Amino acid sequence: MDYFLLIAREIGIDKEQVVSAVNLFNEGATVPFIARYRKERTGGLDETQLRLIEEKYNYYNLLEERKQTVLKSIEEQGKLTPELEEKIRDAIKLQAVEDLYLPYRPKRKTRATIAIAKGLEPLADFILDTPLFDGNLEDEASKYIDPEKGVETVEEALQGAKDIIAERISDAAEVREAVREYLLENSIITSEKAQVKPEERDKNKKDVYEVYHNFSTPIKNIKPYQTLAINRGEREKFLKVSLSYDRQEVENIIYKKFIPYDKTVFEDLLKETVSDSLIRLISPSIEREIRNHLTEEADNHAIEVFATNLRQLLLQPPISGKIIMGIDPGYVSGSKVAVIDTTGKYLEGTTIYPHEPQKKIEAAKKIILDLIKKHRVDLIAIGNGTASRETEMLIAEIIQENKLDTKYLIVSEAGASVYSASVLAKSEFPDLEAAQRGNISIARRVLDPLAELVKIDPKSIGVGLYQHDVDQKKLSKKLDDVVVSCVNYVGVDLNTASLSLLSYVSGLTKPIAKRIIDYREKHGRFKTREELKEIRGIGDKVFEQSAGFLKIPGGENPLDNTFIHPESYAAVEKLLQFIGINATEINKKGNLIDFYVKSKGIEKIAEQVGVGIPTLKDIIDNLKKPGRDPREDLPKPILRSDVLKMEDLKIGMRLKGTIRNIVDFGAFVDIGVKHDGLIHISQMSNRFVKNPFDIINVGDIVEVEILNVDVEKERISLKLIGNASKI
Repeated sequence: MDYFLLIAREIGIDKEQVVSAVNLFNEGATVPFIARYRKERTGGLDETQLRLIEEKYNYYNLLEERKQTVLKSIEEQGKLTPELEEKIRDAIKLQAVEDLYLPYRPKRKTRATIAIAKGLEPLADFILDTPLFDGNLEDEASKYIDPEKGVETVEEALQGAKDIIAERISDAAEVREAVREYLLENSIITSEKAQVKPEERDKNKKDVYEVYHNFSTPIKNIKPYQTLAINRGEREKFLKVSLSYDRQEVENIIYKKFIPYDKTVFEDLLKETVSDSLIRLISPSIEREIRNHLTEEADNHAIEVFATNLRQLLLQPPISGKIIMGIDPGYVSGSKVAVIDTTGKYLEGTTIYPHEPQKKIEAAKKIILDLIKKHRVDLIAIGNGTASRETEMLIAEIIQENKLDTKYLIVSEAGASVYSASVLAKSEFPDLEAAQRGNISIARRVLDPLAELVKIDPKSIGVGLYQHDVDQKKLSKKLDDVVVSCVNYVGVDLNTASLSLLSYVSGLTKPIAKRIIDYREKHGRFKTREELKEIRGIGDKVFEQSAGFLKIPGGENPLDNTFIHPESYAAVEKLLQFIGINATEINKKGNLIDFYVKSKGIEKIAEQVGVGIPTLKDIIDNLKKPGRDPREDLPKPILRSDVLKMEDLKIGMRLKGTIRNIVDFGAFVDIGVKHDGLIHISQMSNRFVKNPFDIINVGDIVEVEILNVDVEKERISLKLIGNASKI
């Protein structure tokens, strides 16, 4: 089986590209490294394609291992035929292998195994192999009456034979495949309100599944979020879920698949047996498979949505060069306040009590104003949790009353409490209480979202849907891949990066990242990338995988502040010599690079300097914009100085807002009031929108129109008018 060719066809690339990628994986190369620095070898495969190759290659390795196990088991039973072996070896899905193995899998005690033990298998064979029998079946069955074996009557003998045939039908791979395909295409999934005994129901739990009390839809049309919702409702005993289908049609399919002849005198008996096999054996297991299949598809979809939201959140543009105040709002325990400088260093913090029950409003205003003036605060980041909007109103009043130039914005505080109680937070701020560390994190999320959010378990960042219901192992792997991708896409400053940030760099592990920080603290700033080789654990391979992603602004070699890999420095030197400039003049004379490329041609230059064309193009891009942060071009968050209330909103009003979260049915938008509004997918465009991500991303600045405001239910319906982030 040529798995490389299968993978290539599934992804839509050449087999040679798959082979090259797998070889690089086997050499220890990471996905970010291959995508950026081995384009010539892979034909320019991107990270998405590379991760697909990795995933499918692992699947086919698992498939091959399972095939070998199954073949060995059947061979040991002395039942492996050339035809069966060929079918197993040709299978390209695990399910197909399991279907073929089912008749040979060691079984627990069943009605069929009991009947076989009673010596009734020959009678079952007779019924199947003698379609034109012109005698009396009861006479034939009477031959198998044997009280010592537990067969007392003709009826018991016939029932035993039918049980054997029913299990054979159920075990037939072609039957299971046909039933599975039919149900996937034609069955209806239904949910209804469960009748649960009062003592079994959690009285404190509200039934949030009313929409699924009388729910029915074809399986092929069910939405992933609906699958996850009914699964959860069923698990919590609020819902009863079932599949319905045309049973007679399925029985006809089974009969035609299993019975090899057109006519048999035992037709009535066999049809009765098919019906029994379907109800008792096939249906329960196939329905379980179908439900598992739906769940797996829904899981994968939800994980992809979570991953896409996470990537967009992590790549939000930093607001650098600002003194920032972070506020973690609260009622009884007060609102925590912290000020950080332009590097993220903690300057000062305190607690204010402007809200219920203390309501020390004037004292809180004075404390905030004093801190703003003392530290020249440019920006205030307010967490979006409890008392967020009340705090927003307080800050807006302070700004308006004192005619300050300071602005504020609302920041997601998801995961801040997780970070504040972590070992990492304790090591960063050993003298502060946990509650105070959280608002420092809120402030730093504005200064550099990626650098701060990598300190938190991705699952705690709060941009998913049903994240606690999906496969947790798959979710963790996917989200870790996203964080790795983002960190290496942006690159890190070798002299300021935290342990968390360094740990995600291609080729580095947490112990090596810790040694980098220890070296930095002992020897001071890194001056060159070459210094990395002095650290224990960074040999040639680790250096190769990581060096290009570790930047050194203001170092001895300007190339160390680019994504140009040290392995290409010699080629860069040749290129600069041809152009007539040196590395220190790149910023001033970068226009000469374009002029030289146009005059000589990219192909000729690549040959002259000894690199491939993709690598040369990347070198030129980095020379033209050395040290560039790829997040710079993204729109900055909306900064506010005043506040809106829900009561201020009117139908038809147009506002600007920030996309906070995207789900299958729409997107939630922060428009500056207490509750996020919802743009339903039907209100995103005048044309049909299949996927919200085709229109918007998390963090986009959008213009919306108010369609409806329900103050009592705290719901705001919006229509998308324009997306400033796409202009």
